[in-house]
Amino acid sequence: MADRANNFPPLPQFFRIKPCFYHNIEEEIPAQHQQLVRRVYTLWMMYSGTLFLNVISCIAWWAGGGSATNFGFSLLWLLLFSPCSYTCWFRPLYKALRADSSFNYMTFFFIFFLQCILALIQTIGISGWGTSGWIATMMFFSTNVGSAIVMLITTLLFTVVTALMALVLIKVHRMYRGGGGSMEQAKEEWSTGLWKSAPVREAGFNAVAQTAQGPSLPQYPAAVPSYPDNSHW
Repeated sequence: MADRANNFPPLPQFFRIKPCFYHNIEEEIPAQHQQLVRRVYTLWMMYSGTLFLNVISCIAWWAGGGSATNFGFSLLWLLLFSPCSYTCWFRPLYKALRADSSFNYMTFFFIFFLQCILALIQTIGISGWGTSGWIATMMFFSTNVGSAIVMLITTLLFTVVTALMALVLIKVHRMYRGGGGSMEQAKEEWSTGLWKSAPVREAGFNAVAQTAQGPSLPQYPAAVPSYPDNSHW
């Protein structure tokens, strides 16, 4: 496990900054949860892409007679929320599904709920906040139609992303509660420190270990709950 090189974000070899995370869904995530993780990862990329398009929309907003403040904030949101959303809510869900960790589930629920609220505010689009949401876009149609059309594209994307985030939150919560997860388990993981060193059970790593004739990696204890995924979302 210590020999695994971090591979995310994928950066050129000549960069002095190296990847911070090891990301491998096929190896680390149980088969029944891989599709969910891929879709949430796609959702993160959609959100990051929407923040990038929001910068372009705010440039069009500025060019059509809007405030330069919106462009400045939109650039800040892109640079801030793209990496933070990966680190703060995708990675906790990734680790929760990888290790059946109640603590990481709770971390995901708390932060992702705040993310949903933030995405809703961005969809609403309060003028001066750096997001071309519904209010800002509809009001700007009376000023510059061309810029407002560009803003409308980002507004629609914010709307879709917000709706998908709400669906993900509901789905993961139902899956967690359906598997017997609870706040008490998260508190126990926190008090025992288990959340820091959760065992890894992926068949791929065990196969590698057996090939090398070394000891196999530790398996999950029977007491750890299994979170079923019975839906076809």
